[in-house]
Amino acid sequence: MSIPASTYRIQFRNGMTFDRAAALVPYIKRLGITHLYASPIFTATRGSTHGYDVTDANEIDPAIGGRAGFDRLVATLQQAGLELIIDIVPNHMAASLENAWWRDVIEHGEQSRYARYFDIDWTRRLTLPFLGDSFDAALEKGEIAIKADPASGKPAFAYYDSFYPLSPASWQGEEAEVLALTDKAQIAALHERQPYRLMSWRDAPRDLSYRRFFEITGLAGVRVEDPVVFDDSHRLILELVHSGAVTGLRVDHVDGLADPKGYLQQLRQHAGAECYITVEKILGEGEQLPADWPVSGTTGYEFIASLSDALVDGRQIAALRQAYDQTVGAPVDMRAELRAAKQLMADKNFEGEFTTLLKLAGAIAEASGETLQESDLRAALRELLVAFPVYRSYGTPAGMPPEGAALLRRVADAVRRDAPGLQPAALDLLLRIMIGDLDAAVTHDAATFRTRFQQLTGPLMAKSVEDTLFFRQHMALALNEVGAEPLPRPFSLARFHDEMQTRRERQPDGLTGTSTHDTKRGEDARARLYTLTESPQRWAQHVARWRQMNHDAVVALASGPAPEPAVEWMLYQALAGVWPASGAPDAAELAAIEPRFTGFVEKALREAKLRTNWADGDEAYETAVLDYARRLLSPDNAEFLADFSQALLPFIAAGLINSLSQTVIKLTAPGVPDIYQGSEALNFSLVDPDNRLEPDFDALQRMLDQTGDFSAPEGWQSGQLKQQVIATLLPLRQQHAALFRHGDYLPLVIGGTEASHALAFARTDAQHALIVVVPRLAFARQRYGESTAIALTEPLAQRRYRNVFTGEMCDLTDRLSLVALNSGAPLVLISV
Repeated sequence: MSIPASTYRIQFRNGMTFDRAAALVPYIKRLGITHLYASPIFTATRGSTHGYDVTDANEIDPAIGGRAGFDRLVATLQQAGLELIIDIVPNHMAASLENAWWRDVIEHGEQSRYARYFDIDWTRRLTLPFLGDSFDAALEKGEIAIKADPASGKPAFAYYDSFYPLSPASWQGEEAEVLALTDKAQIAALHERQPYRLMSWRDAPRDLSYRRFFEITGLAGVRVEDPVVFDDSHRLILELVHSGAVTGLRVDHVDGLADPKGYLQQLRQHAGAECYITVEKILGEGEQLPADWPVSGTTGYEFIASLSDALVDGRQIAALRQAYDQTVGAPVDMRAELRAAKQLMADKNFEGEFTTLLKLAGAIAEASGETLQESDLRAALRELLVAFPVYRSYGTPAGMPPEGAALLRRVADAVRRDAPGLQPAALDLLLRIMIGDLDAAVTHDAATFRTRFQQLTGPLMAKSVEDTLFFRQHMALALNEVGAEPLPRPFSLARFHDEMQTRRERQPDGLTGTSTHDTKRGEDARARLYTLTESPQRWAQHVARWRQMNHDAVVALASGPAPEPAVEWMLYQALAGVWPASGAPDAAELAAIEPRFTGFVEKALREAKLRTNWADGDEAYETAVLDYARRLLSPDNAEFLADFSQALLPFIAAGLINSLSQTVIKLTAPGVPDIYQGSEALNFSLVDPDNRLEPDFDALQRMLDQTGDFSAPEGWQSGQLKQQVIATLLPLRQQHAALFRHGDYLPLVIGGTEASHALAFARTDAQHALIVVVPRLAFARQRYGESTAIALTEPLAQRRYRNVFTGEMCDLTDRLSLVALNSGAPLVLISV
């Protein structure tokens, strides 16, 4: 298997094509990258900005260069000695008329050869929730008519630019008459004869006949567990692997599949033992990737969570929370907030999926002779979903593996403890269904329930935590990240070292990322915002002063002030994260930040689902908050801008040190470091779509030609030093592949007055030793004195080392002083 030494993620589309990517190969190689890691390359909906809305899994998208462009990129990579990993999307495809498979299902219904390709409930008509209103209302307004489809010439329901084909049985032999229909009653009657039902998008959460990706009705679940569907949807993927063009696969949203392990076994069997495979999988606290999955690891969200242990000041996090609570006006109970977010998802956003499970449970109860009220089953099911602590369990139609059964029993025990009013028999039945402890007569329905339950817990967790709670609670935005734990927890270096040792044991070949196309903010914004935990009182004083300076921009609405104090706190923190590293932006820079910042603010308000949301927006509230946000960036607000810029300087300085420290950790800790496009320099991006914008590759290539100086502020502020560190350490990983892949991870103990302000570890194998020391908690750090040092023992002591960044040689006996860290630069020594 070709295990990458490092990967570089490229986002195709939005101007990025195969030929443009090929032109970047020399630059990527100079960084020390071994594998280009591509976002989805298969044909997606017209104008797609991300490629996860695939319309043809067996065609390389002409919009980014097609097969010919792809082949040119592969040839360029191979000539440079680089390999290619591609992102594949087995869980869903676009529910779009551009998708020939989906279109055939619309036209022919259950008789379509693709009817079983999609996860559709065929006990009723296929729902198409793409109207702005109900079918009857849209018809009455004249928005729907019968016209010939411009592409096929066949009769179709025309709705603006969309043409939904009529089933052949409803028009063949009467084409002219059908095309001439104008009577609304007759058109409605024709609609009733179709295998589908056009409906309002607003009804999708309650009434959908197909499994969707999260809340996105435009993405329909694919039944990839069916061997026929697997073969048909992976034909080109496997061709690219077998030809050698692609040597690695990244599996998107593996938890959405009916049987993740079964799918991965099938993928491994067809792709071969040499193919490098990772999965997008969010692990809960203490959760590990199932050991029997035939993959190299995850895409690394849990690594981001581990970094917070390295860079957050755990001693002062409580003080920051107290300051936030005081600003908000009351203590925030995060456990209650998490529960409320999960309840919202179960009751409203995933109402249809919940109702399907409830009906299945009721049918199983009846068939099993259980006398249970629907209300009791509803309450028990709701509590079980709300209490589920991880993304999913991994039961199959045959039952639940022991670890999954143990998890479910623990969850059920927690439900019994926290919701004593539940009907015990209802909860017991649900537990027996999930574990597989039922009569053979209901085995099929139980297996269906088990699969549907497991496919719901992941989306419910993601939408309640990442896309609701993390936009409601703003104490420390750096901690509101994909893969992070929503409940307060301790932060310590001991936890970090434990996680790295576990990583070295469990997935040494998994990706270690710090920024992705899905992270809530760029890695360097997060690194800067970690520093708020080092000086919570100072930050709180700044926020109080800024709120007063901009008080006259707060609008009094009937629903309350806009923005409210919690949102003001969020705005200042988010703005601090995106602020230029120079600390003093000019008018042009402020103008460039504004659309990015206001786009983030609008998304944050709607995702919070408190005073506005995507479905039912409060225009007055949104306008008031967006105007407030624009005021913060207005050159006319000179007093505030001067104060904000000055106050941020120490946070910016400490944040830049954090940026370099987390970069060095990522490049030397267990795992395969993944560099997200542009993140080799400073990445202060906000949530998507901002984090998917193309970086200035020309500037990055010019910057790599320069040599930075750790003593010069320009190198820190431009990101040149970060890029230089990466271009130094990645080739080292290639030279010492065995050390970085299989070497032990040894936490190092630092002694002295500044011991808490550094992190140290070593990587060792039979031949070599690597010592890594990075600064941390730099906001209030004094200079490292001679007394701050690491005591060295075997296998690190009595060896000669080379400083990776300076080339200087040194002989270490039994002690390593940290005086070298006074420049803010990390220290990396390799034995010679």
